[in-house]
Amino acid sequence: MNVDIINAVTDIIKNIKTKGDSAVLDYLKKFDGVSFKSAKELKVTGKQIQDAVKNVSSDLKKAIKASYSNVLAFHKKEYSNIKKQWLLTDNIKSVGQIYRPVESVGIYVPGGRFSYPSSVIMNAVAAKVAGVKRIVMMTPPKKMSNEVLFAASLCGIDEIYTIGGAVAVAALAYGTKSIKPVNMIVGPGNAYVNEAKRLVFGKVGIDSLAGPSEVAVIADSGADKDYVLYDLLAQAEHDTMAKSYLLCSSKETINYIKKNFDK
Repeated sequence: MNVDIINAVTDIIKNIKTKGDSAVLDYLKKFDGVSFKSAKELKVTGKQIQDAVKNVSSDLKKAIKASYSNVLAFHKKEYSNIKKQWLLTDNIKSVGQIYRPVESVGIYVPGGRFSYPSSVIMNAVAAKVAGVKRIVMMTPPKKMSNEVLFAASLCGIDEIYTIGGAVAVAALAYGTKSIKPVNMIVGPGNAYVNEAKRLVFGKVGIDSLAGPSEVAVIADSGADKDYVLYDLLAQAEHDTMAKSYLLCSSKETINYIKKNFDK
C-alpha cells in the first residue's frame, strides 16, 4: 500500500473521530467541492429519493428490477440452506452454534467514473435476507445518480448519506452526531476506501480487502461477442487500475472488442 494513502486515510479517520460532522463537511468541500450549511443536509430526503425514482427510464427500471429479483432469489435459496443453529448434547454439556444477523450494516456505493446501482443490490439484498435491521448507504454527492437512488428505494434503504471515500467509511465506523455508527461495512471502492476499511477493521467488521479488479476471458469464434465484451467491461469500469485480458483465437472477435471497448 502507498505510504501517502496510508497517511492520508489515517488523518481522515483521526479527524472524523475527533471532529465528527464538522470534519465530514470540511472534507466534502475539499474533495467534492460541495458546501453544505449543516450536517442535516448530508442525509438524502424522502423527496429526493421519490424525485430520483421518477427520473429513471422505464427500460432501466425494468433491468434494475430484474437484477434485484435474481439476486433476491439467490440469497433466499442460500439462506434456506444454512442451518440456523445446532446443538450437541450429552449428560454433562451442550455445545453448538447459532447464526444471528448483525444489527446494522453500512453499504458503500462508489461514485468515481461511473454510477453503480449494482453495488446497492449486491450488498443490500444479502443484508435484507439475513435479517439486518438497519442498512445505511453512503455514496459520493457528485455521482449520486437517480439509478442508484432507485436501486436503494427498491431495496428498502431509506437512510442514505451523500458522503464518499474514506470519509464515508470513517463516519460509518465511528459515527458522528448526525450519523449513528454501524456494526459492519461492506461494498467496493478505490485504494482510499480499501485502506480505510483496513484501518477500521476491529472497530467494525468488513467484507474483505479487495485489490483492483482483474478478469481473463478465454474465447473462440463461437463465443457471443457481446457477452465477451460485457464481461471485460464489467471489471474494467471499476477502477483505472483494473485489468481485463482477452485470450481469443478469432480475429473477428478481437477486432469487435477493440472497436467497442472504449465506447
